[in-house]
Amino acid sequence: MREQDVTFSGLNRNLNAYLVLPDAPGPRPSVIVIHEIWGLDDHIRDVARRFAGQGYVALAPDLYTGPPWEEAMQPQNIQAGMMFLRKAPPEVQRNPSKMSEALSSLSTEEQSALKTLMQVMSPDQRATFASELRGAFNLLTGLAEVDTDRIASLGFCMGGGLAIHMAALTPDLWKTVIFYGENPPLDKVGDINASVLGLYGGLDRRITDLVPEFQRAMEDAGKSFTYKVYGGAQHAFFNDTRPMYNQAAAEDAWHEVLRFLAG
Repeated sequence: MREQDVTFSGLNRNLNAYLVLPDAPGPRPSVIVIHEIWGLDDHIRDVARRFAGQGYVALAPDLYTGPPWEEAMQPQNIQAGMMFLRKAPPEVQRNPSKMSEALSSLSTEEQSALKTLMQVMSPDQRATFASELRGAFNLLTGLAEVDTDRIASLGFCMGGGLAIHMAALTPDLWKTVIFYGENPPLDKVGDINASVLGLYGGLDRRITDLVPEFQRAMEDAGKSFTYKVYGGAQHAFFNDTRPMYNQAAAEDAWHEVLRFLAG
């Protein structure tokens, strides 16, 4: 396989990406691998290489390219910010003035990192990221190694939500795989043409409990959506660099993905 760093045009900026081309002759189907909250790390690069090993062209965009993301969205800042948000009482999280007061107890660097994290988690920013990912699709359509009728999106956690949100914005997308990502805006379901596979953790109830309403919306719109819930698996069960990793669920989910893409 051949690996290279590339760039593509988003809305108002250029984004970096990691491209892996398989040894198999082209044109080949391709997968846009969308990272979770941790960014384009070694795990996501490894997933891209796994796809290339299976004969797919894999493109992993870096949504944290450039300011303000590149400096603020470092793993230690993300971890600290997530811990702060988990500890903050619901009444603080829902009240901007109380949240501002709570933030004042942090250092300037911590405040900046947490504000950026909260921006990443906002619906408006997720919608912006999803729109920018259309540029990744456009990049792939211009590669001779890619079968332009078979371009899929796949993402984890934040990236899972972006993968399906991107599908609603990209009518020519072939297939989409959601790994424990949030549902897209349900009023956009009618715009999805891609076949969709969802893979979820049974213990990840914040995400998984809402999947049936997405399934009903897809059925009502005449769209293709199948999903599987792994009992006993937590959020991020596929990530073998995190404590929530569940080997049995991850291995089965990988086989489900390969079957889905091959079908």
